[in-house]
Amino acid sequence: MVELRDIEAARERIQGQVVLTPCTPSETFGEMFGGNAWFKFENLQRTGSFKERGALNRMLQLPPEQRLKGVIAASAGNHAQGVAYHAQRLGIPATIVMPERTPLVKVSNTRKYGARVVLHGSVYDEAMAEALRIRDEEGATLVHPFDDAGVIAGQGTIGLELLEQCPQMDAVVVSVGGGGIIAGIAAAIKAVRPEVRVIGVESSALPAALRSREAGELVTIPPAETIAEGIAVRRIGDLTFQMIEKHVDELVAVSEEEIASAVLLLLEREKTVVEAACAAVVAAVVNGYIAGLEGKNVVMLLSGGNIDVSLMSRIIERGLVQDGRLAHLVVRVRDRPGALASLTAALAELGANVVSLDHRRGYGGLWLTEAEVALTLEMRGRDHVEELTRRLTELGYSVHRE
Repeated sequence: MVELRDIEAARERIQGQVVLTPCTPSETFGEMFGGNAWFKFENLQRTGSFKERGALNRMLQLPPEQRLKGVIAASAGNHAQGVAYHAQRLGIPATIVMPERTPLVKVSNTRKYGARVVLHGSVYDEAMAEALRIRDEEGATLVHPFDDAGVIAGQGTIGLELLEQCPQMDAVVVSVGGGGIIAGIAAAIKAVRPEVRVIGVESSALPAALRSREAGELVTIPPAETIAEGIAVRRIGDLTFQMIEKHVDELVAVSEEEIASAVLLLLEREKTVVEAACAAVVAAVVNGYIAGLEGKNVVMLLSGGNIDVSLMSRIIERGLVQDGRLAHLVVRVRDRPGALASLTAALAELGANVVSLDHRRGYGGLWLTEAEVALTLEMRGRDHVEELTRRLTELGYSVHRE
C-alpha cells in the first residue's frame, strides 16, 4: 500500500523534472452546479498528461544495471509518451506496446520521443500480454501504467500540489481507468485532510472500478467501445483496487454522449483542449451525478489533452447535434422546377443556415413525383430545431431527422 511518505519521497525525486501545473478557479463551471469550480490542468504537462509523473518516479528508482537493460510498457498512449519522454532524458532504452487502434497522435509522439513502438492487439489487455512476453524475452523492466507502487506514488504528487494550491477544497473529482492516479491522489489527500471527498468517474461503457466495488472483489468486465480510450480498462489493478476501496468515497459512471458534450463544453467555455477520458469528470459534475456539491469548492482534474484531431472533429459535431446547433434533416419535396428554391427560401426565412444539401431522386419509398433533400443545418439550439420542423410541416413538407 502506498502511503504519504512514499508520495512525499516521489515529489522530492521528480521535482523540477515535471511541470507544476496550475490549479485555477472557473466561475462559469461553478455556476453550472451551484458551487466553486477549480481545474487542475495536467493536460499542460510536457507530454500532455499526468502519466509522466508516475513513469519518471518509477524509472528514477531503477538501479544502473536495470537501466542498461531498458524498460517496457503497454499503454493506449499517455503512459507510453510519459515513459518514452523521460526514458530518453535518462538515457534508458524504451519499448512501448500499444493497441493497434491507438490514436495516431499518441503513436507518433511516442516514436518522436525515441521509443521503439510495437502495435499489437485491439485492446490494452492484448498489448500488455505482448509487453510481458517481450519483457521475459529481453529482460527489460516493466513500467506498469497503474498497478505499481512507484507509479502510484508519482501520480500522488498531484494530491500534494492540490493541498497547497487549493487548501479550501471540499471535493476532488478524478477519472478512473486502471486506478493509479485516483489511488495516489486519494492517499495523499486523505492522509492530510480526510474530510475531503474523493470521487472517481468512469465511462458507463467500461466501469471496471465501479463493478469491482459492487462485487466486493476484483472483477474483469466484458470488452466495450468508448471514446474515452484513456480509461478503457476492463480490470483495475490489485493494488489500485485496495487503495480505491480504502480511500475513495464514491465512484460514478457517465454516458458517451455526456463525455462528448463535456469535451465541447471545455473547449468553448474554458478554452482548453482535453481528451475524452478526463472530460468524464466534468460530465459527472455538470450533469448532477455527484450529490452535495452545491456551495462547495470542487477540484476537477483535467488529466490529459492528447486527443486525436479526427476524434475531436467527430466529438464537436456530435456535441453540436446534441445541443441543437447542428441538425440533420430529411425533407420531401415535389420533383418539379422551383421546389428546391422554395425550400431553401423557407429555411432562410426561418433562420437556418445550410451547411450541406443532397438532392435525391428515385430512392425507394418515394413517389415518381417526389424528391428527397438531406440537409445539414446550422441552428441556434434545440428550440430552434423544433420550431423549424413544426413550421416546415405546416408548409406541407414531410420532415424527419437523421
